Parts: sequence; structure tokens; C-alpha cells
Amino acid sequence: MNHMQSSRPVIRVENLTQRFRVIHERPDTLRELFTKRFRATSNVENFEALKDVSFNVYHGEMLAVVGANGSGKSTLLKAISGVYRPSSGRVEVEGTLASLLELGAGFHPELTGRENILLNGLLLGFSRRQMREREKKIVEFSEIGDFIDVPVKQYSSGMYMRLAFSVATEVDPDVLVVDEILAVGDTPFQAKCFDRLENFRRAGKTILFVTHSMVQVLKYCDRAILLEHGRLLMDDTPTKVIELYSPAALESTASPVGA
Repeated sequence: MNHMQSSRPVIRVENLTQRFRVIHERPDTLRELFTKRFRATSNVENFEALKDVSFNVYHGEMLAVVGANGSGKSTLLKAISGVYRPSSGRVEVEGTLASLLELGAGFHPELTGRENILLNGLLLGFSRRQMREREKKIVEFSEIGDFIDVPVKQYSSGMYMRLAFSVATEVDPDVLVVDEILAVGDTPFQAKCFDRLENFRRAGKTILFVTHSMVQVLKYCDRAILLEHGRLLMDDTPTKVIELYSPAALESTASPVGA
């Protein structure tokens, strides 16, 4: 889909800067604490994880966010998902949003998988009845069987991912944000997840996707942005972004993708 044909963006990121306070060393004793208070230099500084980032995502697009570790990818997705409040600039999202940011996020470890389905649904604004209606499909898609009634603290990373993805996609959000969580799944289940993402896109949903797999970027995404040290370095087609970011990865995928 050509995003320029869309009349208005679903996600707007304008001049986004995300700043954190970093403490380089902590005093070990009360005496050190008072000593450091009166020194001219401070052990606290501001670190900008994102620096004046601007872009739009349009209806029905699947946008890849790529970059090296520490480039600001996860911070960007958390700012869009509302986990972080921007230090400056703004983020606007139209419609409902579901996010898969990290393993275990949004799950209570002491509750069972079934109880966490209900909890996640309530947090997203659904009623108990609505989540009960969705529960069977969520459990079936996750393929975790009897573990659905086991506390999630006993789940493997793959089981976490299966249940989290099942919940996030079954609640039918307008915008889905996925941060590398699919990397922990086995190959057949990953394929099943990407089939669902394709169905989402065909239904006009908007997907924001972080991955280190350039094959996935080329195969599934309409567009890609490249982050480097918190700055937006490029916003273009997946092929052009990968060509700049990882030419070797592009060469290794020269054969037909998905062959």
C-alpha cells in the first residue's frame, strides 16, 4: 500500500525527544553522600535516548523500526504506547492500541494465564463478558493447552510470547506495536503469527514492528525507518533502509524472499 494515498496518519510523532537521568555512581556511605553533594561536579546527567524524531504512520501500513542495539527503537515504541511521556515533542495515536513490548509486560506473575487474559482485557477497556467471549479463541491460538490454568511465572519465554500475542491480536486493536517479542517463538508459531499480522494489515490495521530480521522487514513491511543513536537517520522503502543499515543482510536475501 502506498501510504501517500492515505488521507491522514494514524500515528503522528513530531519532534519527539525522550530524555532520561543517568546516575554514573552511587555513594556507598552516608559520608560519601554528603561529600558528593558539595562537589562542583555532579554524577547525574541527562541522556537523550531519542532526539527530535518525526514521522507518520498511515492506515493499513506495517512499518519496521530498525537500528543497532541502543539506537532508541524500544524507547520509541514505549513512547508511542504511552509507557513514557515525551520529554518534548508529541505523539498522537488514533484508535485503540495494543502493544507487545517485552516478555511478561502486562502479565501478573502470580495469576494464571486465563486470569491474565481477563486482566489484560479489562486494562484495554473490555468488559468481563467481552473477554469471556474471546477467551476460547485466545487459548486455542496460543497453543499452550493446560498451562492456561497455571501461574504465568512458571511459563517459558515462548509460552509468554504465545499468550501475549494471542491476547493482543484477539482484542482487535486499530494499532498493534510489536517489539522483537516474536523472536522467542518457534518457527511454526512465528509463521502463524505473521499470517495473522498479514490479515491485520489487509483489514486496514496499522502495525509498528521492531525486529533484527531483515528478511522479515523485506517480506512483511511496507516501509522502514532507521534509528541511529536516537536520531531518525532514514525513512524509506525497506530495501533502501536495509541497503544503508545492513548491505550484507540485503545481499543474503537476494534470492526470492520466503523461498
